[in-house]
Amino acid sequence: MIKIKFPTGLALLATLVLAGCDSAPDTLREGLGFDVPAHSRTFPGGQKETFVAARAALGPMGFRFVKGGPAQGVLEAISDVSNGESMSSAQQFRIKATFVGAPDGGGTRVDVRMTQIIQEDSEHQLSMATESPLTDTPLYEVFFHGIQQELSAPAKP
Repeated sequence: MIKIKFPTGLALLATLVLAGCDSAPDTLREGLGFDVPAHSRTFPGGQKETFVAARAALGPMGFRFVKGGPAQGVLEAISDVSNGESMSSAQQFRIKATFVGAPDGGGTRVDVRMTQIIQEDSEHQLSMATESPLTDTPLYEVFFHGIQQELSAPAKP
């Protein structure tokens, strides 16, 4: 009897391919069950106004809005591409935020996950990038501070 060994990595790849694009996770890390840690903060006000404030806070940080909306309670944004640690590498940052209204009407909780996308040789390997979670970065506080500033700003006529 012949035994055929089926590598685990190949089985995982086949599962992801067969699952289809719509149900595939956004990153391989999420697909493998590694949790991208969320940083959370609760803000006074409704989900819609908190979403609008978060979207406004992206510009000064150098991020552009990609997708989402207050009805979905999701915001995704990405930074411009910048040079990495070497001249041939490139990097970007991604923000994924969810907005959940407090059950008692006590504000909106914002859960934020940030990742860094690094392409080691951007001149020769255009599609070979890795995405890693950012757990200890001041970008979280900058984003939360921007939301608070937008919520505290006087209403524009």
